[in-house]
Amino acid sequence: MSVTTHTEAGVEGLVAPQPPRSSGRHPAVTLALRAAGPVLLLAAWYAATATGALTQDVLAGPQDVVNTFGELWADGQLPEALRVSVTRAGLGLLLGASAGLTLGVVSGFTRLGEELVDSSMQALRAIPFLALTSLFIVWFGIEEASKILLIGVACTFPMYINVSSGVRNVDRKVVEAARSFGLGRLAVAREVVLPGALPSIFAGLRLSTTLSVIALIAAEEINVTAGLGYLMARATDYLRTDILALCVLLYAVIGLAADLALRLAERVTMPWRRAVTIR
Repeated sequence: MSVTTHTEAGVEGLVAPQPPRSSGRHPAVTLALRAAGPVLLLAAWYAATATGALTQDVLAGPQDVVNTFGELWADGQLPEALRVSVTRAGLGLLLGASAGLTLGVVSGFTRLGEELVDSSMQALRAIPFLALTSLFIVWFGIEEASKILLIGVACTFPMYINVSSGVRNVDRKVVEAARSFGLGRLAVAREVVLPGALPSIFAGLRLSTTLSVIALIAAEEINVTAGLGYLMARATDYLRTDILALCVLLYAVIGLAADLALRLAERVTMPWRRAVTIR
């Protein structure tokens, strides 16, 4: 009995397997590429103000913003404003993300939960959270409660949508296997469903974090006496575009810092998950 062997060249249509390439990019190159966009924007901003294309009453230059940052930080106004604003956003995010996580698990894990929760959540998320500002003032007054609750409402729905979708997409065979080993509903949700839905949970948390900063800006329009919104209100009265630009940049920094922290937590929590990229 003879065995016929085919050489690589003798089999039409087959391609020889290629060994995996070491396609990792040097961290310094990655950092430079990520920084290129912001640096170019900053350079364009500086050039526009230095040449007079942008006047002081339209937008202050980067050097003026840096000087204003130093002044406000030295006299204690900026640290206090940051503390108040970050606390508001953090408490609202915690409230909204917790509610969205709980409702998402209930809706995604059981048929009864979906029937009871999903229709109401879909109807409520169609309401722009900014439309609730006046109602929240009437219901909860102009103190911190109305601001934190407004941020919480804004954060609830993206968390709910992502968590409920992630829970529904967990492999049912794994759930059935866990049930066959005697795990109850709560144990299955804790040990199987939540770990399986972890990517969706982090996606919802990142979206909720972004919305918490957006809602913070809206909430700080409600008769505030402290926070970045208060600094912006005072700056508007005196046409201080340097303070206005500084506060806008600080809102962006808060959002970026929170998102970077979540991305780091995602890498630590799920080290096996890597994005597929083309280099």
